[in-house]
Amino acid sequence: MPQRDHSETHVLSPCGRPTVRRGRPRAEATAAAEQVVAAGGSRAAVGMVLGTGMGGLVERLADAWTMLGVETGWLARSTATGHAGRIACGTVDGVPVVMLQGRVHGYEGFPPEMLTRGVELLAALGVRRLLVTNASGGLRPTMTSGELVILSDHIDLVRKPWGDALEPCPTAAGDIHAALYDSDLGERAFVAARRAGVIARRGVYAFLSGPSYETRAEYRMLRRIEADVVGMSTVPEIVAAARMGLEVVACSVVTNVARPDAPEHTDAEDVCRLAADAADGVWAILRELVQDAGPPAAPAANE
Repeated sequence: MPQRDHSETHVLSPCGRPTVRRGRPRAEATAAAEQVVAAGGSRAAVGMVLGTGMGGLVERLADAWTMLGVETGWLARSTATGHAGRIACGTVDGVPVVMLQGRVHGYEGFPPEMLTRGVELLAALGVRRLLVTNASGGLRPTMTSGELVILSDHIDLVRKPWGDALEPCPTAAGDIHAALYDSDLGERAFVAARRAGVIARRGVYAFLSGPSYETRAEYRMLRRIEADVVGMSTVPEIVAAARMGLEVVACSVVTNVARPDAPEHTDAEDVCRLAADAADGVWAILRELVQDAGPPAAPAANE
């Protein structure tokens, strides 16, 4: 099989940073969005990806409506603990919001293009502003389980072509590495969490493929490369969302703290429980982000 030429997708800007061509949701994602609306869902300017243990936030939506993602024929069924695989539409303080109640991961056997389908669907439903959440391991000794880390950057240790399956926008290009995480919205998220009485900080997320948790040596390595939290998701969604021009805020819930010399046993059920305990802080961030989100993006024109 011939190798795909990425030369028109990843080039260097004059300052040496990668310049990545913009993209838009694939036609199948647009068709899935139309199916969601026809089934009773709604378009929204604000979207959210609910990570491990965060699924209960769907119950806080007003006028909530849900459907299984697999019913669209576009989203795959997650096999991971704490990921229900539903699409949820409703309102937050009167503003329409659409949520993905769970995600799929590369360690479940899915290829890179499957990991971005959820955010493509959200973009096709009109989402302009995206909040992505995850459960993560804390790498700083001063951290406590249940605190929030608003991401300012990430370290991708998996290195796949995230978002390359998007439909290309040939006339649009930009240095997305300068805008992966919206700094102004990130600051608002940080302040909102603190105002809600939740411990929060800014930090860098290290992305590993999983599914196993890290070894003691890996924890030490991650600290040395200045990561603050570590997890097995989020980065593919962030990159794809940025390539589609979405405003992105990402929030990690620290569910265990890495202490290589005094390790603690952690399993998936513990992660779900501890992440759920942080729901109030995440909800406060969502309420902040809906305040001035504006109307949903217009549906893509048929070509």
